Amino acid sequence: MTDSIATQLKQASEGLLFGSETDAPFEVIHWPAQGELTPAKLLQLTNHPPDAPVKLVSVDKFFAISTQEEDWHDEEEEETAKRFQNLVSVLKQNLSQLQVYRVGSIEIDVYIVGETDGGGLAGLSTKLVET
Repeated sequence: MTDSIATQLKQASEGLLFGSETDAPFEVIHWPAQGELTPAKLLQLTNHPPDAPVKLVSVDKFFAISTQEEDWHDEEEEETAKRFQNLVSVLKQNLSQLQVYRVGSIEIDVYIVGETDGGGLAGLSTKLVET
């Protein structure tokens, strides 16, 4: 992964918290060239049990609520929505085959992963709690 992608992802996600029943920060992730990323390979890379449930969702669906600007938002909420829009843009501009992997249930590890120009895998991880 080029340093510029890591830097852009870090800057775009800095201070953003993904809201669920708990608010969690994002961490930049990177794995060297792996070939095509499958749910089984993701579980192996992230040290999850091979039978952990994995759900795939699109980037747009995953970030839909976070990027939506509402009439009732105050200035801070509008700014947060714009920052999430920028984050999605940075992900899409720098990574191909972008996919969101949700691993587990209730306490969910989330990996937003795509391929870099060099063939490696990069993106962001965060955590959700859904009861």
